[in-house]
Amino acid sequence: MAVRIKGVIKNSPAYGRGIKDGDMLLSLNRNPVNDFLDYQFYAKEKDILAEFKSGEKIKYTRIKKDEEEELGLEFDSFLMDEQQHCKNKCIFCFIDQLPKGMRKTLYFKDDDSRLSFLFGNYITLTNLSERDVERIIEMHISPVNISVHTMNKELRVKMMKNKRAGECLDIIKRFAENGIEINTQLVLCPGINDGEELRYSLEELGKLYPGVKSIAAVPVGVTKYREGLFEMHEYNRETAGAVIDIITSFGDSFKEKNGTRLAYAADEFYLKAGREIPDGDYYENYCQIENGVGMWTSTKEEFLSALENSNYCGEEKHLSIATGVAAFPLMKELCTHVSQKYPMVKIDVYQIVNNFFGHSITVAGLVTGKDLINQLKGHNLQSRLLIPDVMLRSEGDIFLDDVSLAEAEKELGVMITPVSSDGYELADIILSE
Repeated sequence: MAVRIKGVIKNSPAYGRGIKDGDMLLSLNRNPVNDFLDYQFYAKEKDILAEFKSGEKIKYTRIKKDEEEELGLEFDSFLMDEQQHCKNKCIFCFIDQLPKGMRKTLYFKDDDSRLSFLFGNYITLTNLSERDVERIIEMHISPVNISVHTMNKELRVKMMKNKRAGECLDIIKRFAENGIEINTQLVLCPGINDGEELRYSLEELGKLYPGVKSIAAVPVGVTKYREGLFEMHEYNRETAGAVIDIITSFGDSFKEKNGTRLAYAADEFYLKAGREIPDGDYYENYCQIENGVGMWTSTKEEFLSALENSNYCGEEKHLSIATGVAAFPLMKELCTHVSQKYPMVKIDVYQIVNNFFGHSITVAGLVTGKDLINQLKGHNLQSRLLIPDVMLRSEGDIFLDDVSLAEAEKELGVMITPVSSDGYELADIILSE
C-alpha cells in the first residue's frame, strides 16, 4: 500500500533527500508502510532506505539521521487508510440509542487498535487479525486500552453478539506475557455482568497483573431511544452500591498483596448509590480518570488547592456556570468555597437536565446545545457563562446536536467559555481579574 505525503518539514532529513509533497511513500527498509504506526516504528532507524513513488517513477533514497531525529514527513491523517468499523452488536451500545437525524459521524462505531494507541480509544479486540496482534507485540505498542466487559467467554459472545468475542479474550493474556501494558474497561449492565460475573472478571484480570495495569467499571448508559433494543435497566441506589462493594472488596485484597487497588468504580456509581466519593489517595495515580474514575475528587482537590493559594484582589464580579445533573452538586460546593473566601465574587450554578436523551443521562458530556439554551433562556447569566468543554465535540465549538457555540451565545446573550475538568484551570478562570 502507498500513502500520500502531504508535506515535508523544511531542513528535515527527508527534505534534504529531495522527497516532496505529493510523493507516495511505499516502504521504509523494505517494510511496507500502511499507516502512521508503521511509519513511526520504522522511521526510528538511523539508516533508512526509503522507497517512494514520484510521478510514475519508483525511487529509492538512503537517509541517515540521528536516532532521536524525526524523518520529517507529514500525512493527511494518522491512520492513512479507512478507520476500522466496529463489527459487534453490543446489547448496551450507546450509539444504537441515538435518535435519528443526527450528523452521520455520530453513528460511526470505531474499533481501531491504532486509535487506542494514538488517542486512548478503547477497542474490543474482535477486529484484530493475527498479524495485527503480532504487530502490536513486535512494535511494543503500549498501552492498549481494551473494552473487556466480562471475562466469561460465553457471556461476552452474548453481550457483544459476535462469535469471536470470547476467543479474543486470549489476546489479553498474550499482550500481558509480552510486556504490553493494558488498561481495561467493564461496561456493567444490571443483572448481566455484575454480581458474581463481576467478581469473576476482576479475579481473572487480576491474574494478568502487572500486564493489566487498571480496571475501570462504568455503568451502562440508558437513553429514552431504546425501542426495539435489548431490555436494559438503569442502576439504582441498591444495585450501584452492590457494585461498589464488590470492587472495594477486591481492591482492598489486591492492594494488600500487590500494592495497588487495580480496579475502580466510576464516579457515577457513587453518585447513583448516594455514597461519598473516595479521596485522592484511593485513586493512586488516577490511571482511569478519562473514564470518569476519580474525576470528581481530582477536580475538587485541584480547585481547593488553587483557591487556597490564590490572592484575588479584583473588583466585584458575577458569572454563571452550567453543567450536567451529576456534576451540579460539586460545582455548587466549589463555588460556595469561592464566595466564602471572596464575598465580592458571586457565581450562579445551573444544572441542565438532559431532555434530549432522557433524564437518566446525567453526565455533562451528553448535554446538548438545545437543552442548554432552552433551560437557561430568560435567566440573567451575568458577564460570562462557563460550561464543561466536554459538552463540545472534537471540533471545539459544536454541541452534540450540531448547535454551535456562537449560536448558543447569540440565543443566551452571553459570552460562553468552555473549561476543562482541571480544577486549577476552573479556579484560574473564575478568579482572573
